[in-house]
Amino acid sequence: MALTIISLIKQVPIPSEMRMGDDGLMDRTKAKSIINIDCQFGLEAGLQLKKQYPDARLIVCSMGPKTFNKALQKAISMGYDDAYLLSDRKLGGSDTFATGLAIATMLKHLGFDKNSKDPFIVLAGRQTSDGDTAHVPSQVAENIGVPQATFVESLKADGNGNVIAKRIIEGGYQMMKLPIPCVISMTPTGIPPRKPSLIGVIKARHLEITTFGIDDIGLGTEKIGISGSPTIVAKVVSIVSERPPVTMSEGHNEAELVDNMISNFKKGGNVLEKQELDSKKDIERPDFPEKDFRNGAKGILTWAELTNGKISTPSLELLTPAKELAKQLGNDTKVTTLVIGKKVQHLAQTFIEHGSDEVIFVENDKLEEYLVLPFTSIFDQVIKLKNPEIALFAATTSGRELAPRIGSRSKSGVTADCTALEIGEYVNKKEKVIYKPILESRRPTYGESKLATILGFDCPQISTVRGGTFKIPKEVVGRQGIISSLKPVLENSDFAVEIIETVIGEGGLQNLFKADIIVDGGSGTTVDGLALVKKLTEELQNQGINAEWACSRVVVDQGIAEYARQIGQTGKTVRPKVYIAVGVSGAIQHIAGMKESEKIIAINHNPKAFVFNYVDFGIVGEYQDILPILIERVKAGFTFGIEPETKEKAKAITANLNQ
Repeated sequence: MALTIISLIKQVPIPSEMRMGDDGLMDRTKAKSIINIDCQFGLEAGLQLKKQYPDARLIVCSMGPKTFNKALQKAISMGYDDAYLLSDRKLGGSDTFATGLAIATMLKHLGFDKNSKDPFIVLAGRQTSDGDTAHVPSQVAENIGVPQATFVESLKADGNGNVIAKRIIEGGYQMMKLPIPCVISMTPTGIPPRKPSLIGVIKARHLEITTFGIDDIGLGTEKIGISGSPTIVAKVVSIVSERPPVTMSEGHNEAELVDNMISNFKKGGNVLEKQELDSKKDIERPDFPEKDFRNGAKGILTWAELTNGKISTPSLELLTPAKELAKQLGNDTKVTTLVIGKKVQHLAQTFIEHGSDEVIFVENDKLEEYLVLPFTSIFDQVIKLKNPEIALFAATTSGRELAPRIGSRSKSGVTADCTALEIGEYVNKKEKVIYKPILESRRPTYGESKLATILGFDCPQISTVRGGTFKIPKEVVGRQGIISSLKPVLENSDFAVEIIETVIGEGGLQNLFKADIIVDGGSGTTVDGLALVKKLTEELQNQGINAEWACSRVVVDQGIAEYARQIGQTGKTVRPKVYIAVGVSGAIQHIAGMKESEKIIAINHNPKAFVFNYVDFGIVGEYQDILPILIERVKAGFTFGIEPETKEKAKAITANLNQ
């Protein structure tokens, strides 16, 4: 039986041309479109896999308007055999849950699900540039009932009915073995996509693309489109900068520019002028009846993510919004944390002392490391047992894979990469009813300085929270709570995926959340592979400063740095005392991850770089010329106003970087 390789693609607007409409939805009408970058790497991965299976059939699938035919034709011209498009006006406005459901239904219609007699592999991009959620691959995998691996950098078949995948995780990577059939999402760090061939272009012109409507594949309207999706965009507001205007360095050469920046830094920079804000007019609240949609669901569930048997920082951070939400909900709302792993009972008290009211621990030697299938099954059993109204996950690589799979299984939507959570209400003018209480999940939207409020109408209301957004709640030693164990029912199929090897990189990665100074390298610093960025960080550490280096998404996508060092909307949010952005253009996604730093310095050769709108001090110049001088000033004792640590701590910090 020949293997079928299925690539899922999406046609997206070019990021620089995309704009946000007043309704919070993307205005694509005037923007040129391309195949989503991550999806292009998925296409190439399929073509590479065909080298191992020459008889394999390559098909490409998409969901969207008829204009998506252009993207499908390009896939054909690259070497794919057939193309399918799911296009129906009733799908308009679908959230990720509805999108995953619709695509999976189309795949089932084509004969591809867990009961398929013929082997197949579904490939997808890690995430789309217009959404950045990374939800759909997990949701498709859950809906067709097959194993998955997300954030995969490379893959190959082992010849025995399995796929070997290299999955990127915080601090390193994992080598995994997945049985076929499976779903795999690719990062844009693998083999670059090829250009269309002449023969392929000719074939694409003559090949008829099969187009389905929802009636053709047997998909109802209950869970799709704007009215059927479990989540909606309720509100969009502008993000207003709270920083004073940037103080730009002046000088005739690089040394003068650096020294002028140091002088300005010591003076404190510009001062933010008070702005008179227009008072908000009271909006009359309709006299509609209130409706509690929770159907008895109560309480908040959080996931205790572990790394090498230790509690990850973002897992403790989750307890801050969880406790606040519980307080807003009142009525003795409790926070429950689920800990899964090998010999993890001793970790339960830590969560109690940081704010959890109850901890449920699951111990199993097979669960020493995170695996999406058994963890999904365990969560499903806990959700049925506890019936929580809200479930929170850290927006790590594992959290962004696990949450949407659980969401699809529990038939509830998921909001990605949240920076704010609050209990509110939703006035439904169509139904003339007020839904209350409801979770308001806020996340920055793509392309503009907007903050979208997302609402979910099915419990548990699931959100992933960006690391570093909230501080770890204060520990109360000796605090009491309920600690209980659970013996879940797990099937052999839950362990279909095998972790062959886990490789964790540098030991300083967790220090990003604690560093006093972070030196960040953007796309403009890839010439030397971040060598000068790392050198500045090292010199600060030599001076006894708790410093660390980081990077933007572009640097990670090019394979120069690991994902764990990425700052931004789909990376980490940090709050150091000083943030030095080197060669960072100022994409709003990156700004979201560093804008809460106390002082921000930007170095960029482009005087019109967007980043200068969000920083305190700016230097216009080539980083290769600026950083060596700044490094010399650090060697001479300039540490950005931060007192050095003791020599012993300085040595420990330096050793941490070199691990």
